[in-house]
Amino acid sequence: MKHFISLNDISEGELRELLDLAQRLKAERKEGRPHPLLKGKTLGMIFTKSSTRTRVSFEAGMYQLGGYPLVMNAGDLQLGRGEPIGDTARVLSRYIDAIMIRTYSQSDVEGLASHGSIPVINGLTDEMHPCQALADLMTLREAKGTLKGVKLAYVGDGNNVAHSLLHACALAGTDIAVATPAAFACKRQYVDEAMAIASRTGAGITITDDPAEAVARADAVYTDTWVSMGMEEEKAERAKAFKGYQVDGKLFALAKPDAIFMHCLPVYRGFEASDDIVDGPASRIFDEAENRLHAQKAVLVKLLGGSGAQCQA
Repeated sequence: MKHFISLNDISEGELRELLDLAQRLKAERKEGRPHPLLKGKTLGMIFTKSSTRTRVSFEAGMYQLGGYPLVMNAGDLQLGRGEPIGDTARVLSRYIDAIMIRTYSQSDVEGLASHGSIPVINGLTDEMHPCQALADLMTLREAKGTLKGVKLAYVGDGNNVAHSLLHACALAGTDIAVATPAAFACKRQYVDEAMAIASRTGAGITITDDPAEAVARADAVYTDTWVSMGMEEEKAERAKAFKGYQVDGKLFALAKPDAIFMHCLPVYRGFEASDDIVDGPASRIFDEAENRLHAQKAVLVKLLGGSGAQCQA
């Protein structure tokens, strides 16, 4: 594993290693045991999109691992004045040990990886959100004890989160049912990639425009904002398009009695989910948010720590 750009790029074994390592790091953190596995390492973090969870979890995670996080807003870099992404990658490779980028274009992440000589982590693009999906699997496994034979229902926009969840569930052998309006379906490329993975792992994949079909007998019900960053002017239009896709008490009741509710945050109560579900006893949204820290620390250790650091973890 040279980079962490897409869950489609890693193996089932690497996924298990990441989840197991994340769980160990979380336990050590809870027990107050330090794990400075990346002492002396520096992570450069490039942001072209604003962030709460991504920035704080990566920054805190590097400190907890004994390393140094360096925040670089794109507007402060020569990238903002037109420097080619390849030149930026080559320069940063001489200064730091890894790059995390949260941006719009998937090609920017891939450009950094192809031109640089250090690991690159996809902190979010318009196409994918693999760090979130890794934390989601961690949360689901904590709640259900396993990922095999478990069904996750995703209801809402076929966006970057949905794309990475398709990859993640397929890789973990977890059944996933995705319900979106036809005009907001997941891109065929990511569905096909997930189907290819699922053919090896035995995961079931259902694509539908019926929320009730997706949620029926689900172990977890997941939704995301209908209005992603940069789409604020479409809010009224999207509210109409997604009518009937809100995760409310009626829809959630179709899932299993012990089903959990998941959301990557920020959540807009009264739009994609009702207050009683967001704040109810089945909600695991803040567990997911916390697990971003532990899952990403596992990615950092895997990419930068070497075999000795992983053994110490």
